[in-house]
Amino acid sequence: MPPSGSSQKDAYFLVLEAIDQGDYRPGDRLVESELAERFGVSRTPIREALQRLETQGVLARDGRSLMVSSLDHNQLGELYVVRAELEALAARLAAQHAAPEEIRVLHDMIRRDREIVDRPEILARSNKRFHRQIHLASHNRYLVAQLEMVHRSMVLLATTSLAAEGRGAQALDEHAAIVGAIETRDGAAADAAIRNHISRAFETRLMSDTQRGER
Repeated sequence: MPPSGSSQKDAYFLVLEAIDQGDYRPGDRLVESELAERFGVSRTPIREALQRLETQGVLARDGRSLMVSSLDHNQLGELYVVRAELEALAARLAAQHAAPEEIRVLHDMIRRDREIVDRPEILARSNKRFHRQIHLASHNRYLVAQLEMVHRSMVLLATTSLAAEGRGAQALDEHAAIVGAIETRDGAAADAAIRNHISRAFETRLMSDTQRGER
């Protein structure tokens, strides 16, 4: 029986999630048969998922093998430039269009995240959900789609900047500033707050990469 569209979709998200969680890191090879066994699906949807991820740049071909792509210094900078522009637009639009209920959800997410501030890997996953909520609050489906592409590339970052000492608490304060600006319908302030947030994250990541290189 041919695989259903659902199984194809599930295989794609299963592989992408495994990369996002760090089960497969930049440079790791992905073997079709091993993935099929791990996720309990046939090789056909796995093959199609890998082809899709290769097209999206998440995977790169090395001869006949596929491996998780890695970002060099310039690619990392380019990614953060695009992310800052799109996230800033999302924040400005959210300041215009976010429903009161959406704003309350954002406040609640920050409150709950303060309880896990010392658990960077869990906080990193919650951080993605927070940003996704701002994207949705923009009420612009085309912008949301573009941001999904950017955040798909973010899975290629092997570590989270939230693991740096003190960065978790700082990031949550920055989140509070973003939501505060959205709540007061100040698009310019929301734009500035999220640009500052992403700039601090990029700076922290660059510093962490430098320190690892010195070891």
